[in-house]
Amino acid sequence: MLCLQYFSKVRRLKVRPLVTVICLCHNHETYVSQAIESVFEQTYSNIELIVADDASSDNSKQEIQKKLQNHPEAQFISLHENIGNCAAFNLALQRASGEYVIDLAADDVLLEDRVQLGVQAFKEKDRSFGINFTNAELIDESDRLLKTFYEVDALGRSLIEIPEGDIFQKVIQSYFICAPTTMYAREVLEELGGYDETLTYEDFDFWIRSSRKYKYCYTDKVLVKKRILRNSKSKEQFRFFSKHTRSTLTVLKKAARLVVSEGEKSALRSRLRYEMRKALERGQFQYFFKYFALYAELSSAVILALHHTYVAMIS
Repeated sequence: MLCLQYFSKVRRLKVRPLVTVICLCHNHETYVSQAIESVFEQTYSNIELIVADDASSDNSKQEIQKKLQNHPEAQFISLHENIGNCAAFNLALQRASGEYVIDLAADDVLLEDRVQLGVQAFKEKDRSFGINFTNAELIDESDRLLKTFYEVDALGRSLIEIPEGDIFQKVIQSYFICAPTTMYAREVLEELGGYDETLTYEDFDFWIRSSRKYKYCYTDKVLVKKRILRNSKSKEQFRFFSKHTRSTLTVLKKAARLVVSEGEKSALRSRLRYEMRKALERGQFQYFFKYFALYAELSSAVILALHHTYVAMIS
């Protein structure tokens, strides 16, 4: 509680707050130096860098050590056993001192004013806003631009209206946030206990839990480069027998405990219908019935649930 009060007090003061960037690496020897360099090149100077290598089997550790040899102020955590992204982040978070925190994957890149504009966005908002996010460039393994996450006009502004403020219902409905662009107020991470280490991925769960209490603000600029790799973790959820399905079910059960309004319940039912269809497509029939059971709990009548299930199966 004292920690939360401290960070809330600092946030209200007209000071240049410390921002912690946690760079997580696992077998990214080709890209980790570029990710770290993007932190050093920030226009904002008050940055704490913590790099955690989650027991890489390639030369990532050597690349990190080489990049940090002239930066003794940066912290390096070298794990001897692979503990997963969520646990590695939480471990690094225990060492973090920043009022704000960025989770930087070792294959992504921060543009030079990402931190500066993130701090500025928080200063312009009240304390009810806990997360800032932005637009991003999607790049391939050779740094070639594929597209922007949100389509932009000639001035680089998003062509669609991006939800801000209370986005809990919208987060349930769809993945509309580019995860690597998020910047957190430290108090949010402290209150929620960091990432859920029982899950195989962190973003959807954290958005659900944080958006129930905190507001999100959007900065309409491309401030991050997200790399799309052929074997990336984000593509795992679309594969047959994906191990992420269990995590998604866990997150949606959490959402079911948090929904209040009929609109939120409707959004969750819609999301569950989507997940049921995907479970059938992947051959994960046991999860289809688990999703259906949760759907039935949220429905006013089991008959309604059966109807939507039938429609999902034949569509």
